[in-house]
Amino acid sequence: MKRFVIALALCGAPLSAHEFWIDPLATQVAPGGVLAADIRVGQELKGAAYSYVPPNFRRFDIVMGDQMLPVDGRAGDKPALNMAAPTEGLAVVVHVTKDYRLTYDSWEKFENFCKEKDFAWALDAHLARGLSRDKVREQYSRHAKSLIGVGDGAGADRAMGLEVELVALANPYTDDLSAGFAVQALYQGKPQAEMQVEVFDRAPDGSVTTRQYRTDDAGRAVLDVAPGHFYLVDHVVMRELTPGAETDPAWESLWASLTFGVPQ
Repeated sequence: MKRFVIALALCGAPLSAHEFWIDPLATQVAPGGVLAADIRVGQELKGAAYSYVPPNFRRFDIVMGDQMLPVDGRAGDKPALNMAAPTEGLAVVVHVTKDYRLTYDSWEKFENFCKEKDFAWALDAHLARGLSRDKVREQYSRHAKSLIGVGDGAGADRAMGLEVELVALANPYTDDLSAGFAVQALYQGKPQAEMQVEVFDRAPDGSVTTRQYRTDDAGRAVLDVAPGHFYLVDHVVMRELTPGAETDPAWESLWASLTFGVPQ
């Protein structure tokens, strides 16, 4: 398989941003087994698990082939996903949160976030718009997917119509990944060229490393993966908003994530 990217960095230092991901209790289950996963927010694949709370999400589905089922639960359920697999194959769990707002209490924190997620251009744009460096206001939402193999795990991911999305171009449970695992970053359904994709890699011993990749002209990146490891892939889009009042957000960040495991 042709390589589309170059790994840019490898580090284990704490990050200033908090990722959001679907964390399956098992990435592979037997036919007729239970699909169970926590919804987590944190850093370096460590973070608090959140309950099933319908007002907090716009979409929560399981997609298997042409079949799409809404995740059925009761408010407060933990894990947030806990339902029988509808059939055998590749289950793609999709979760989209509502919009949230935050205010940075210092310019330095906004600056660190923009640089970490590879949109330092937003700093100059913020000042060029005549916006204050004090109390930078942002709106954000999370667009998460997770791959779980049921039985033979056969099947494929596809674009699910999310505002921002990572699409797996390989099946981690059935395909040969010796040449890497390809993903595609999409924004409003279109490929994201020359954009950062970040990978959090948890080894069987629990250690976590982080790598950054850059997509090619087709929005694709080929990630280095290893048997027995669990992966969180992250991609963030930043766009300008026009605040109607002083307390309205001037920026909106859209977070895409994809999780999967690689069998031993």
